[in-house]
Amino acid sequence: MVIDGRVGTDRALLAPRGELVHGCADILAEVLAALPAGIGRVDLDMGDVQFMDTAGLQFLDLLGGYSHRQAVPVTATNWHGQPLRILELAGLDTTDPLRATAHRPEPERKPEQEPETAPHAAPAAPAEQLHVLQEEVEQLRRAIASRPVIDQARGVLMALHACTSDEAWHILREASQLSNTKLRTVAAAVTAGAESDGPPPPPEVRTALRTALARLRR
Repeated sequence: MVIDGRVGTDRALLAPRGELVHGCADILAEVLAALPAGIGRVDLDMGDVQFMDTAGLQFLDLLGGYSHRQAVPVTATNWHGQPLRILELAGLDTTDPLRATAHRPEPERKPEQEPETAPHAAPAAPAEQLHVLQEEVEQLRRAIASRPVIDQARGVLMALHACTSDEAWHILREASQLSNTKLRTVAAAVTAGAESDGPPPPPEVRTALRTALARLRR
């Protein structure tokens, strides 16, 4: 993962790019430590994060801790795709999972009032949600192992149809869903079909690819 940044007089705008996996929290810690003193808020645009596993929850915990220690609001917005799914499974706010951790001054209370419960980074996910999350992450780990063939297929689509890497990824995903075929199988069919003597993709995959391409060009 790479974290681009733009720092103004009172605000830091950070834009992570890539995959939010093991080790990304360390990268974030270095970026936060390098921010100048006096920053009034930190906003993260997560739109270029394409993949996230449970390390993403550690990433969010680190942001929440920074918000409380520095007494500044921190937001992480513009989630989409697979990372958004992980937030849903974890029971987090998909608009901004840091909403509950953003710094807020504690309201004054009279001596006889009971102390309020301290805000948490996010409500604990029910046991069933955590189980589903663990299963989803295990599937994602298996998906990582298949990345080479998927990356090859993206390259083929980019060369054949003059599309971007992100567009090629969406074509593969949509073709997989439309044909009810595993993503890796679709990618392998695309890659094999690009070879001079390779077999064409199965009919249902070809139809799904044409549909996905047509939607892209609308």
